[in-house]
Amino acid sequence: MSQTKKDDWSTEAYQNAASFVPKLATKIVQWLDPQPDDVILDIGCGDGVLNIQFNEILSRGSGHVHGIDASPAMIEAARKAAEKAGAEKCSFEVLDALALATAPALQSGTYTKLFSNAALHWILKGDSFSPSSSPSSSLSSSFFRSARAALVPGGLFAFEMGGLGNVAEMRAAIMMAVARRVGIERAREAEPWFFPDEEWVRGVMQREGWEVLRAEREWRPTRADEGGVEGWVRLFGAKSFEVVPEEGGERESCIREAVEVLEVVCREPGGGFNLGYVRLRVLARRV
Repeated sequence: MSQTKKDDWSTEAYQNAASFVPKLATKIVQWLDPQPDDVILDIGCGDGVLNIQFNEILSRGSGHVHGIDASPAMIEAARKAAEKAGAEKCSFEVLDALALATAPALQSGTYTKLFSNAALHWILKGDSFSPSSSPSSSLSSSFFRSARAALVPGGLFAFEMGGLGNVAEMRAAIMMAVARRVGIERAREAEPWFFPDEEWVRGVMQREGWEVLRAEREWRPTRADEGGVEGWVRLFGAKSFEVVPEEGGERESCIREAVEVLEVVCREPGGGFNLGYVRLRVLARRV
């Protein structure tokens, strides 16, 4: 019997803690430069906000955007939002990005452009930062090989993800709180993110037949959303806390410990909280 994968995402929690994510995608969208006749695959599309924006351009031509995401809740929200907006150039599918190679329709080399915003640091969790230690069978190599197969020759892939140094204070507070209860090794294994640098991404992509045209990291301090530090920690840190037992309120105590530290560290003098975001932005061409 197949097991249903747990969906850790809630559209309501996302809007409360991370509505800034698509709003801050202006630069990577400029790098993508969608045109009316483009056929775009959005990897990790979330609630489809950016896809609906692309629809305004694609509706002037023969183009289309297809969004995939592993979260059924996010895909359902995206479909409803697109229907409400009359975004006929958008389609959506529940699909884990690591399963691209098993989706024949997405391996046909028909997309002119690939796009991904704030998703690959979840998808590539577990890989090494060292290009020399990433064999062709590694998770990252497999992903970029499958992504390449979705594109027409010369097609472009524009993506933005967390870069080396991203939300370091959030990671430290969460990991310390979890490690105090289950040990540093289990805390490290439970962390759900991978934040590489430009050197790493150039190495792995070039091995898989990509020409990296541009790669940059940007320090981008970001004001916390309406949910504050606590909303961010509960949404994005959920995987880390799963290794802490719930019995006796231990998990809740762990979450509160991390939140209380971060509400001191991240507090702005005028009120609100500032999060230390670092973004890795890449534009690559299928050779």
